[in-house]
Amino acid sequence: MNELDGKRILVTGGTGSLGQTLVKRILTGELGTPEQITVFSRDEAKQHYMRLDFLHRETATDDVIYQNSKDRLNFRIGDIRDYSAVVAAMRGADIIFNAAALKQVPSCEYYPFEAVLTNIYGAANIVRAVRENDLPVKKIIGISTDKACKPINVMGMTKALQERVLIEANRDLPNVQLNCVRYGNVIASRGSIVPLFVDQIKKGQTLTITLPEMTRFLLSLDRAVDTVFEAVKSDGRGLTFVPKVASAKITDVADVLMGENKLPIEFTGIRPGEKVHEIMVSEEECFRTVERGDYYVILPVLPELRDETDVSAALAAEYSSKDNNLTGSELRDLLLTAGSEINQFLTA
Repeated sequence: MNELDGKRILVTGGTGSLGQTLVKRILTGELGTPEQITVFSRDEAKQHYMRLDFLHRETATDDVIYQNSKDRLNFRIGDIRDYSAVVAAMRGADIIFNAAALKQVPSCEYYPFEAVLTNIYGAANIVRAVRENDLPVKKIIGISTDKACKPINVMGMTKALQERVLIEANRDLPNVQLNCVRYGNVIASRGSIVPLFVDQIKKGQTLTITLPEMTRFLLSLDRAVDTVFEAVKSDGRGLTFVPKVASAKITDVADVLMGENKLPIEFTGIRPGEKVHEIMVSEEECFRTVERGDYYVILPVLPELRDETDVSAALAAEYSSKDNNLTGSELRDLLLTAGSEINQFLTA
């Protein structure tokens, strides 16, 4: 598959956990060799360290990434909230991955309009830029979250509206394919519970968990990028791609990470905006959800955007993290795939 071959790619929020992994995977050439990749973000320091990280990759196993980063990788300072900066960054881009986000649930609860500006207005700026400037963009992929499904917190609400902004834009942008991906807790990402537990265990501290019954969907950064790649390979419009991934009780995650070194656990109570269980496909979305290999695909909420009129629903009930939780051994196997730092911690 060569969907990215010769393409000019823009990754908004490209210095975040998902953004950096996405850029690395693009640079491997697994979907073809792009002409150019531009990382667009407002964090100058993160761009600086990301640039250094790529340019120091001179080992044999990273040779392709290293060479491609020298030849094709660009960095651009700017804010997804700034329409003029978005237009300038998008000029000449063929494919846009919108990973720019405010994603910390408590932060969004305390600063809700900041989340609105980034998560909703940011997506709207991308759509407006295409509409008003005759840009040559062919595909736009919005990165969403399970918290957008039946949202109870600001982060989820704003991400749900981001999905709708992008999907609705297919109505009057016939030459652009706008799709979304929606996934759960990325194990090794900034703010994830797993790095927190690892840090607490290393320091011999009490592990803090909000509620004993809490569950989460879990996936690695590479599995998240797989989902993004599945979306960019699609010829559909207005689709939301949801990976089939495992879920676990947070107490079981803590237990597996502690191993034989058992530490006390303190239940601190639910945080502002937090859910007990997450949902990736709601009961109301099930009737327009189809199955495609390792993914569920939610068809557009707007009927005029659906190509598949006779849908055989892939799910009879909502896709919730409270169901079919991993056993301890299964969870350990999953955590071992979550990155070198966690792998080394578990095997030390």
